[in-house]
Amino acid sequence: MPFTSEQQTRFEKAVAKYPHKQAALLTCLWIAQEIDGYITTAAMEYIAQLLEIPPSHVISVLTFYSMYQTEPIGKYHIQVCHTLSCALAGAEKIISHLENRLGIEAGETTEDQLFTLTRVECLASCGTGPMCQVNRSFHENLTPEKIDALLDTLKKEGAAHGPQS
Repeated sequence: MPFTSEQQTRFEKAVAKYPHKQAALLTCLWIAQEIDGYITTAAMEYIAQLLEIPPSHVISVLTFYSMYQTEPIGKYHIQVCHTLSCALAGAEKIISHLENRLGIEAGETTEDQLFTLTRVECLASCGTGPMCQVNRSFHENLTPEKIDALLDTLKKEGAAHGPQS
């Protein structure tokens, strides 16, 4: 098993909250991601076995949602909405600015593992675009200047806390 007995207990407690094991899939994926920072193949297999569902079902759910990662990502995951409302408000300009500032393209992680930049579908903040989500925090009505300030703050915060483990 890829998890310690304490971690396995977390999964089992999550499953026990639902009348049907399969209903715990999203919760179990979230737990696996919290443990490793992304969802490993071993975690997918463990979850499929625990919930008594085919691994293909776990993978289909996992890849449907942008909140789950199947590869390691940076300490700060910058997800920029590029759907219609945000696109009309200037999302491409924001993405381009982020790519230039970070020296990466969307879908990549900086060499220092501090930032991962991802284009995502609607983040349900259509009236405040362009917007992005950094980890679990929304940043709305973005401008290149707001992006610069945000990146500067995150870089200082990341340096103060040392490398991601």
